Amino acid sequence: MTREMGAALRRIQLGSALSAFGLGFTVPYLYVYVAQVRDLGAGTAGVVLAVFAMAALAVLPFTGRAIDRRGPLPVLVVASALAAVGAAALGFASSVPAAVLAAAVLGAGTAVMQPALATMLVWCSSTATRTRAFAMQFFLQNLGLGLGGLVGGQLVDVDRPASFTMLFLIEAAMFVVLGVVVTTVRMPRTASLGGARPSGDAAAKGGGLRALLSHRAMVQLCVLGFVLFFACYGQFESGLAAYGTEAAGIQPSTLGFALAANTAVIVVAQFVVLRLVERRRRSRVIAAVGLIWAFAWIVAGYAGLGHGSQAMATAAFISTYALFGLGEAMLSPTVAPLVADLAPESMVGQYNSAFALCKQLALAVGPAVGGPMGASLHGPYIVTFVLFSLGITVLALRLGRRLTPVQDQPSLAGSPSRVVAVSLPEEADGAVPAGHTAPAHVSGSVPASASAGH
Repeated sequence: MTREMGAALRRIQLGSALSAFGLGFTVPYLYVYVAQVRDLGAGTAGVVLAVFAMAALAVLPFTGRAIDRRGPLPVLVVASALAAVGAAALGFASSVPAAVLAAAVLGAGTAVMQPALATMLVWCSSTATRTRAFAMQFFLQNLGLGLGGLVGGQLVDVDRPASFTMLFLIEAAMFVVLGVVVTTVRMPRTASLGGARPSGDAAAKGGGLRALLSHRAMVQLCVLGFVLFFACYGQFESGLAAYGTEAAGIQPSTLGFALAANTAVIVVAQFVVLRLVERRRRSRVIAAVGLIWAFAWIVAGYAGLGHGSQAMATAAFISTYALFGLGEAMLSPTVAPLVADLAPESMVGQYNSAFALCKQLALAVGPAVGGPMGASLHGPYIVTFVLFSLGITVLALRLGRRLTPVQDQPSLAGSPSRVVAVSLPEEADGAVPAGHTAPAHVSGSVPASASAGH
């Protein structure tokens, strides 16, 4: 990594961490703020949360093409400004229309920021350094969210609406800081980034949804990503929380300790795990996560369906969240860099946005399915998500057969200045899509058509 790339990467990571710190101030308290502090009712609070999620689904299909045509930097600046306006407006929202509109603006802004940040990380890293860059981003974002939630909890008072307004204004300020920080970034110009940068009409030629859907490895990764987020993140604050309180007799306050255990494992284990996984096949690491999460769901089953003491049930429930955290620490240096390495040179933004859309769909469907099951169908709920976790293992191993050796195990790369794309969308005749040139042979790499069986 050059000095220019390192300097740009540090500024991007700083801005990302500060924005996560701002989100941590408000996200845990959004329901309480709308329902109780503003006295708009539980129904309105549910609508606000739904609109926050649906806004992301509305904007993500258009985000990738904007990133590839205009570049991630201007898109990120606009998104951070939009998020800042939404956060500030929510802090002063005292009516249903104002709260819903502010939530839509905030949700749209924060959704667009993620693929834009991911694309900037791709531009500022090589195949050899990308794994560590995404692991650092995940670590800093979780640390920021945890610290933000901790500090925010000490500042809020349900009897003082002004205390919540202050939190939303702090969140808005963090988004502004993100926008300012990234405008100071000088994106590096290296051989590995030349094709990934949009120039003129290059991003408009070819590409698009059709090309993405023809790329079987990426489609399989999107399906895998949906199952990953559905079986874990989509259950944290819905089905698993409902299961814990209803089946395991967990006190609501204990849910906070469980989430804290999850964050603590991620923060403590991230770089220990990184050293273990960065020289192993990505597909096998993801497959191992499926097995870990299957075991986590079995532990959750003991917490609610076993016949142990309440103390044992509580310990098992908290351990479930900790095991999920271990799996998350293994995924962060694995999945996001793989999306980037699969992307054709002019479609990095679209690939990141497509994967973010799958993630958002899973986060929308997960609570809708898991919430009612976790609250009333305790046995079937556990069995269902054990099977989903095992499905992660199967899907990961199948995906591995479609990856080139270097895509599956970047440590095999002979040079740190490889191009982003090695595997291109497949066409019926096996030709390289229009507007792309097949990359020259690189030590440790094989053509995509020869990757089956690895």
